[in-house]
Amino acid sequence: MTQLPRPSQPFTGNIQRLLSDSTPASFSQRTAPDGAPNVLLIMLDDVGFGSMSTFGGPVPSPALQSVADEGLSYNQFHTTALCSPTRAALLTGRQHHRVHMGGITEIANSYPGYDSAIPAESASVAEVLRMSGYSTSCFGKWHLAPSWEQSPSGPFDRWPTGLGFDRFYGIIGAEASQWEPAVYDQTTPISPHVGRPGYHLTEDLADRAIEWLERQTASTPDRPWFCYFSTPAVHAPHHAPPEWINRFAGQFDGGWDSLRAEIYERQLELGVIPSGTTNTTRPEQIPAWEDYPERYRPVATRLMECFAGFLAHTDHHIGRVIDASRQLDKRNGTETLIIYLTGDNGASAEGTIHGAWSAPSFQNGVHEDPEWLLEHIDDFGTAKCENHFNVGWAWALDSPFQWMKQVASHFGGTRNGLAISWPNTITESGGVRSQFHHVVDIAPTIYAAAGITPPERVNGIEQMDLDGVPMNYTFAADGASTRTSQYFEILGNRAMYHEGWIASCFHGRVPWIRMQAYEFDGPDEQWELYDVTNDFSQSVNLAEAEPERLANLRALFDSEAQRLGVYPLRDAGSPRNGELAVPHSLGEVSSMTYSTAHIRMPESSVINLKNCSWRITGDVTILGTSEGVIACQGGNMSGWSLWLRDSVPHFTYNCFGHDITTMSGDALLDGQHSVVIDFVYDGGFGRGGDLVMSVDGISISRARIERTVPLVYSMSGETFDVGIDTGSVVGPYPHDYRCTATINGVTLERKSEPDPTIKQLIEEGMWRAGMSTQ
Repeated sequence: MTQLPRPSQPFTGNIQRLLSDSTPASFSQRTAPDGAPNVLLIMLDDVGFGSMSTFGGPVPSPALQSVADEGLSYNQFHTTALCSPTRAALLTGRQHHRVHMGGITEIANSYPGYDSAIPAESASVAEVLRMSGYSTSCFGKWHLAPSWEQSPSGPFDRWPTGLGFDRFYGIIGAEASQWEPAVYDQTTPISPHVGRPGYHLTEDLADRAIEWLERQTASTPDRPWFCYFSTPAVHAPHHAPPEWINRFAGQFDGGWDSLRAEIYERQLELGVIPSGTTNTTRPEQIPAWEDYPERYRPVATRLMECFAGFLAHTDHHIGRVIDASRQLDKRNGTETLIIYLTGDNGASAEGTIHGAWSAPSFQNGVHEDPEWLLEHIDDFGTAKCENHFNVGWAWALDSPFQWMKQVASHFGGTRNGLAISWPNTITESGGVRSQFHHVVDIAPTIYAAAGITPPERVNGIEQMDLDGVPMNYTFAADGASTRTSQYFEILGNRAMYHEGWIASCFHGRVPWIRMQAYEFDGPDEQWELYDVTNDFSQSVNLAEAEPERLANLRALFDSEAQRLGVYPLRDAGSPRNGELAVPHSLGEVSSMTYSTAHIRMPESSVINLKNCSWRITGDVTILGTSEGVIACQGGNMSGWSLWLRDSVPHFTYNCFGHDITTMSGDALLDGQHSVVIDFVYDGGFGRGGDLVMSVDGISISRARIERTVPLVYSMSGETFDVGIDTGSVVGPYPHDYRCTATINGVTLERKSEPDPTIKQLIEEGMWRAGMSTQ
């Protein structure tokens, strides 16, 4: 039985009492198999098949093109249609439900296929390579740690450093501001943007990766390396330097219908889709460009320019990492297997019909008024907003396929361009491969390239069999695929591929509509059948012509779903509370006192103050004029902050960056004070309520807010902080606004009922400054 780590080898020398009488033997280090290459695994985020120029897209991609020119490009490679599931399958070589990642970590439930806790029986490719003599590193986006394991106390078993990576530098969650990211160095939170005007996360990630490659090869030149470079780009927010965005000024004025047609024609010319492929029609839920209001077209085109600039900028800096690896190969006489996967799913349509200025708005189910977008068009691409482009652009960039990210039933959600190069092994430069493969096949491909047999036991734990199959046979020639079957399922959208045919069921919910439950096997579902050997883009539904074949594929899906843990099916509107809930790091605790030791606390690890009445108490000591943030949560797109200026206490509530309410008290005299913010909730979901500020038991100020953030302040890493506001700022104060008062403690309390005294005063209309709240 093969196992890792390998047992210690017995000493082969001779040990006597004295050194002069003993015979030494060389110390044995773990070493990789002879000829094992370095491996650079690159993955982008939210990039549709037709986005980059290598696959017919409008965005120049010289780095991707260089890999394709020196090696091969693949036009039938698939992902799962969503972030975390693709990453789990990529790094383990097992199907995503089987490793408990049926959705993103933020929407986990307690069923095994969906609890987001990758089991120890599915060791990652990084773990196996590290135990087999490789140096390993991860730079960029992780998005595989369960929400209850993201707090400063861990556990860190499912962070990169716990799953086989010697080095990690990046973000732990789903997305990040490129200008003000919540970065981790190993497991330590850092703020690399502070004091660095013009900072951009992608550039920083490339710098750190190159730095690691240089250090690794100089320190251990005989040890091969594995570098997983997985950028948060180009997931929203679409942040890029203005000079990159402006390169695309005016290029998309023809709209998304025209863009898709142009991409399709280039794809045919390049040969990345077969001749005769049909460009599938636009779904009726997406407006035609000619029907889209002319008033808002400048907003739409600018949002697309931001995306294009972001993607071009990303490929450029990936090119720096690729160039560094090639230079090191020349210097050291080594070889690097480069795998460049252009996305973890199709292009994202989560930004709604009109696009978005504030990502937390649509993440909480709110669609922004296009008039607001028009008024704030100059913010796009900057730190002032978290912009996302319109649904129509996502559809265009997934040419020639139907649908987009989240829709696992159709190739618009699951088909991603891939390029692989490996000097002296892949000798057909610039070839195109059409074998049907899946992200689950990448880890076995790396094992085969490195000459490593996947272990049967890791750390004493028996391992699941790999679901992936090596793709190395494709390096020699195009032809039949060794992958003959593959299921797909994300949020109720499901499909079954088998021997050139695919049965597809779109569940009915479009990706830009959240929190809406659809009935399984109900009127919104329809199973379709496609002969993808002859119908590359799933354009001709043969369900009525081939009912028996469709029935057989549906039965095969059911069998695979039972085997792999897909059931019970759920969608975006399915409940996740009660016994369905995954653990919370705080358990049932509803009150907690925090100190200045608490910064960069993830939202999921702090008392939840949403959809309820609550109280925040800041215990501070003033000595002289004081300023700074006492405590805050969130960032400039949503959150709250208790802060001081000239010793005056202020409280700001920020709803989606649109509705910003600040109430203020009177200057605090020297000494200890209790500043209390009470919120009396109207009830319901995302509803409003009344705020009351009290100081030392006396009411000071009152404010009314008409709506609140119901689900999440931020998916871009904005956190809870005491004594400072890291990341983007919630309120009207500068960055790095450190509190000069002494903070004795900050208590957050989630209340099932509001304080009766506060509630009575508000209900009876008797509230006035100076009333006792005790």
